[in-house]
Amino acid sequence: MPAAGAPAPLTVRRATSTDRVVLEHLWALFCHDLSPVTDELPDSSGRFRHERLDRALEDDAGWAASLVLRGPSPVGLVVVRSLDADERRLNSFFVVAAARRHGHGLAAALAVVRAHPGPWAVAFQDVNAAARAFWPRVASACSDDTWTLEHLPVRGRPDLAPDTWIRFTSRSAG
Repeated sequence: MPAAGAPAPLTVRRATSTDRVVLEHLWALFCHDLSPVTDELPDSSGRFRHERLDRALEDDAGWAASLVLRGPSPVGLVVVRSLDADERRLNSFFVVAAARRHGHGLAAALAVVRAHPGPWAVAFQDVNAAARAFWPRVASACSDDTWTLEHLPVRGRPDLAPDTWIRFTSRSAG
């Protein structure tokens, strides 16, 4: 048990179908946070698109979702794809506002990419200042400062500014 006043420990674990409701709530917060960048609105039922989350919770070897917990409280999610390919892709990453600026995001990102050593690619938007500062820190921490940035058009969204792709090779946690 943490000492009085000490923050609860952070845990990052692979999500299962029993985590679906929690992940759906976090997904809605993630999509809402990102909506000024993506210009996406909820559908007529009030839900944002969630195909990627659904895919990560299916039995697809190439996709996985992770749940980030601080003590018993869910504070974030990570969705990855292409785990069965030469280059893994971090598809979606979110930490609730109250858990930001405490190192939880960095710890969660490192836990996930180090659990799957090898080449990684992460897309973010330059207008997202937090992501623009965050992902180079992650890449530097897990790849000895060996990473690249590339700007590429968003497939199927010519109305959006190009994505910034950061690529790095993660070592294992060991």
